[in-house]
Amino acid sequence: MAEQKMSIDKGSFFFGLVAGIAILAIIILINPSLIGKDGDEVKGVKVTQPSDNNQPAGGAQPTVASVPAITTDDNVRGNQNAAVTIVEYSDFECPFCLRFQSTMEQIYNEYKSKALFVYRHFPLSSLHPEAQKAAEASECAAEQGKFWEMHDKIFAANAAQNMSVEQWKKEATALGLNASKFNDCLDSGKFASKVAQQQAGGQAAGAQGTPTTFVNGQLVNGAVPYEQVKAVIDQELSK
Repeated sequence: MAEQKMSIDKGSFFFGLVAGIAILAIIILINPSLIGKDGDEVKGVKVTQPSDNNQPAGGAQPTVASVPAITTDDNVRGNQNAAVTIVEYSDFECPFCLRFQSTMEQIYNEYKSKALFVYRHFPLSSLHPEAQKAAEASECAAEQGKFWEMHDKIFAANAAQNMSVEQWKKEATALGLNASKFNDCLDSGKFASKVAQQQAGGQAAGAQGTPTTFVNGQLVNGAVPYEQVKAVIDQELSK
């Protein structure tokens, strides 16, 4: 009888071990974040890696975030009466944001009559030391009506790895801005609080890294392909 009991115990142990491993494997498949994250963490903020497989599972309902309302302080372009609003939280020095700009430009050219495009700041200064002043420089240019022009200049400087306060002052002159007014604005940190406020609003809405885009509140995370952004916009337009 003792031998029979030992045999039963061994069988039960083996069965339990196999079942435990199977359950652990299922948990990891459902939530890979338990064994690691794809990206860097900066005070709880993740720098999002681009992914071509970021589609929600079939039949899943997207989460609609509470994105801060659009105000006259926002930098916008496109159709201000459109049914679709696209809010991009970005970091001028982020390499993934640079990559995403070609996608957003393509999206803008296709949907500028059907959507409102909003750019908001989300500088990850611990990783990108020039990002904060670059954001402020774009706001100083916006004060003189040249936000989008400076936006393009800054991302071009990112591509050329030539980002600095002195570069923004050169770009301001090249854009025909009042150099004295621009320089005073940038040197004084006039728009530092605005940049911080936009970043805080993005975090409250669920942005954890850059780029993060919201299409009518629906989160599009990372430097995703054009087709993925287009699919979300088309879905919103069809409602």
